[in-house]
Amino acid sequence: MLPRRPRDPLQALRRRSQELKQQVDGLLSESQLKGALEPNKRRDIYQRCIQLKQAIDENKNALQKLSKADEIAPVGNYNERKEEEYNLLDKLTLQLQELAIAISREDITKVEALSEREECDNPAEEEEEESESEESEESGGEEEDSEEEEEEKQENESHKQATSNKYIAIGDFTAQQVGDLTFKKGEILLIIEKKPDGWWIAKDAKGNEGIIPRTYLEPYDKEGGQESSEEGTEEDVEVVDETADGAKVKQRTDSHWSAVQKAISEQINTVDVLTSMGAIPAGFRPSTLYQLLEEGNQFRASYFLQPELTPSQLAFRDLMWDAKAGTIRSRPSRVSLILTLWSCKMIPLPGTSIQVLSRHVRLCLFDGNKVLSNIHTVRATWQSKKPKTWTFSPQVTGILPCLLDGDCFIRSNSSSPDLGILFELGISYIRNSTGERGELSCGWVFLKLFDASGVPIPTKTYELFLNGGTPYEKGVEVDPSVPRRAHGGVFYQIMTMRRQPQLLVKLRSLNRSSRNLLSLLPETLIGSMCTVHLLIFYRQILGDVLLKDRMSLQNADLISHPMLATFPMLLEQLDVMDALRSSWTEKESTLKRSEKRDKEFLKATFLLVYHDSVFPLLHSTLLPPFRWAEEETEAARWKVIADFLKHNRENGGALQDLLSPDKIHDPFDISEQTYDFLGEVRKNVA
Repeated sequence: MLPRRPRDPLQALRRRSQELKQQVDGLLSESQLKGALEPNKRRDIYQRCIQLKQAIDENKNALQKLSKADEIAPVGNYNERKEEEYNLLDKLTLQLQELAIAISREDITKVEALSEREECDNPAEEEEEESESEESEESGGEEEDSEEEEEEKQENESHKQATSNKYIAIGDFTAQQVGDLTFKKGEILLIIEKKPDGWWIAKDAKGNEGIIPRTYLEPYDKEGGQESSEEGTEEDVEVVDETADGAKVKQRTDSHWSAVQKAISEQINTVDVLTSMGAIPAGFRPSTLYQLLEEGNQFRASYFLQPELTPSQLAFRDLMWDAKAGTIRSRPSRVSLILTLWSCKMIPLPGTSIQVLSRHVRLCLFDGNKVLSNIHTVRATWQSKKPKTWTFSPQVTGILPCLLDGDCFIRSNSSSPDLGILFELGISYIRNSTGERGELSCGWVFLKLFDASGVPIPTKTYELFLNGGTPYEKGVEVDPSVPRRAHGGVFYQIMTMRRQPQLLVKLRSLNRSSRNLLSLLPETLIGSMCTVHLLIFYRQILGDVLLKDRMSLQNADLISHPMLATFPMLLEQLDVMDALRSSWTEKESTLKRSEKRDKEFLKATFLLVYHDSVFPLLHSTLLPPFRWAEEETEAARWKVIADFLKHNRENGGALQDLLSPDKIHDPFDISEQTYDFLGEVRKNVA
């Protein structure tokens, strides 16, 4: 008898899905008469819902890990079949959720009805009312004696009520439409009517009435006056708070944070207006990490790519020469891993009054107090049929932009016990009415990389629930309309958590090859995995120039080297980096195996490719200046880059393009040709 042929992995999972479907269908049939079911039967159905949900999740996880390479035999339309299984499992999950909610609601309704019945059967309140009426009759003769006291009491209450209806403006507000009331910061406003939508009717000191947003107001304290309302508006604010994983947030006094606080406070008015209009959820804030990026190059990858000097500033701390290997020495670091961004789920949608230009995640190393690395940005993609889900593209290859690369390398040698990764989800937007552009945070989360005993956290997939506000606020929900705490059974609580905004990431350990590659990079850096080989070329050539070929290590003259002078610019113009990545891949495919093993030959070839591709592009007047999240500008730059690379292939290099009278380049600047390492390196002030 022939042995039975093993079933293909996808086929086995499909069979398991069908079994789960039959069990869910059977459970739904049993619950059709749930109104007549006994409590024990309802609890049994509820427990089976939980068990089936767990089984479905297990099948989903197995399906997610499955790839086409796992199949024993070729499978046609593999991705379509896998997608069908996902859809089926999602449908089963939804059916279980609806059934569990229906059973939970039935139990809650019965409890409420029982409590109402108990209240009706309890005559205590009626007895109290009767006794109160008897007392009022007995005290009829004393009413005249207490009239003066009653009038005085009413006056005090009316005065108290008038005071409680006074609010002080904490910002300037300009009327957005007819009926709004314009006011300035510090004005005292009398609230006439408080509406539940957050737009109140108020009167100013001149007697003008109009509608104002609640978010611009604070209760007016007559004794404290305006000083109490302005508490906490200084730049250096001590925040007694804790991040999501317990790292203490300390007082910030450094200059860059003061500048960021000032920039964010200037944007609060705009954000408050958008929140009051319902254009954004209440937990959205101006992007903290974006403001840090705008303050200079201190948190940009181009800065962290440069070598770091020792405290004496007489040698390089993280760029050393290995005479035996004939190249730079590898530098192991405390943290060296690969992070994969999978998806963002249940991200609230902004209103129609603003247009979203970009959805992205910014991440950096963080210790609960300050940013310890460059701020890396990965752009997300989304589909109109699933607008609350953002996805990323792991393992970017071919023509896909590295801006979409969800695979990131993380390196850090910080000894902080609270070291972790700070993620901030953000959108770039433009207001339809005013054309104003801005950056908003849609939530943040902090993932500590070490536990309390200093042991690294496991390399696995993490489901991170987002916080609203900024990383220096506590207890703010991204969308208060979706509460994080749920009342009811365990399954109902699970479903409530599933509706929370969340980020799905995976930490991956390094194999020997990846570890050796990343050890050639700076000790602290975050970047895209698809650019690692290009960054290593830069570091190796930098080592040759600064350590091997320099006549004297005490010589600090300018170095003539166009590639070293301009390569860091590519980290801020990723479409040009993509041009280099494409050109090098094309060139590398033509090399012989022996040539690929020759390190010196590879470096020389890389320099030729660089000079033939991106170096002329960086100084071409045809290439529009880089602007973040401007679709027209990005498309125009892509066209110029594609045309340039096409001409290079046709003409065998960039020389003809450089000498063509039709192509105009920026005026020559010595900075294009010379590398000033004293001006570029990072200085260790420890």
